[in-house]
Amino acid sequence: MNILVMGGTRFVGRPLVAALLAQGHALTLFTRGRQGVPDGVEHCCGDRTKASDLQQLQGRRFEVIIDSSGRTLDDSRLVLDHTGSPSHRFLYVSSAGVYAASEQWPLDEDSALDPASRHVGKAHTEAWLQAEGIPFTSFRPTYIVGPGNYNPIERWFFARIHHDLPVPVPGDGTTITQVGHVEDLAEAMVRSLAVDAATNRIYNCSSRRGITFNGLVAAAALAAGKEPQSVDVRFFDPSGLDPKARKAFPLRISHFLTDITRVERELAWSPRFDAASAFHDSYVRDFHRDPGPAPDLSADQTLIGAA
Repeated sequence: MNILVMGGTRFVGRPLVAALLAQGHALTLFTRGRQGVPDGVEHCCGDRTKASDLQQLQGRRFEVIIDSSGRTLDDSRLVLDHTGSPSHRFLYVSSAGVYAASEQWPLDEDSALDPASRHVGKAHTEAWLQAEGIPFTSFRPTYIVGPGNYNPIERWFFARIHHDLPVPVPGDGTTITQVGHVEDLAEAMVRSLAVDAATNRIYNCSSRRGITFNGLVAAAALAAGKEPQSVDVRFFDPSGLDPKARKAFPLRISHFLTDITRVERELAWSPRFDAASAFHDSYVRDFHRDPGPAPDLSADQTLIGAA
């Protein structure tokens, strides 16, 4: 198929583009040009927020448009203003961050949304695609990890453990969160294009099970070749911290767990990675090659001070 990928050269885009090329699709990537593109791929260089740059796409028609970098409704709508709707599918990377807090876990795709979420633009995009009758499939991952991750998730843990530094952990460490490997997400997205039932569907997409913060520390330690008991964990009370200070910890300080039954059933897909194996893969293929200097712990001191 003739596919336009908005993004495609960074974290999620890399395994996604590799999988699409392996299937023989014809790809056009629209990026800012900061990273190279694979051989045999057409490249449009520009800023997607500028209509003048998107003019390169004016009048072009694609069977599939994949938006892996859009954050707001205008981001995606502006693209379709130039290309028109894809004839087969609009594939969208949304976020489980659109969900509201809940007393019941895990969250499914029909769970309430949070109108104040910083990811609300993704929910608006999903609603607009549905209202406009544009055939789409949207994926709502929780925390994505894996090689090339530019968000400070697993690297936050790795850096402290690698340099034998304290690891601040909120509460008693039993809060449950959820991570998913970037290659699992890419595989599910590509698979959905061949499944008619995936049209106009939203899927949670992550590892199958949740993991506690303590479990993540243990997974990071084992990936680094260290005993979990050797890690200097500093538990802290987050209740009295202002929101800015809380952000020094890389994950939301509350339960965050989604049900992936729908994506497994409808796409006949299952994640290859659980949290521990995802952390190990990220450490071996990414962090271990470039650990970098010891991290700045100035923000950590606020957390540890709340012990």
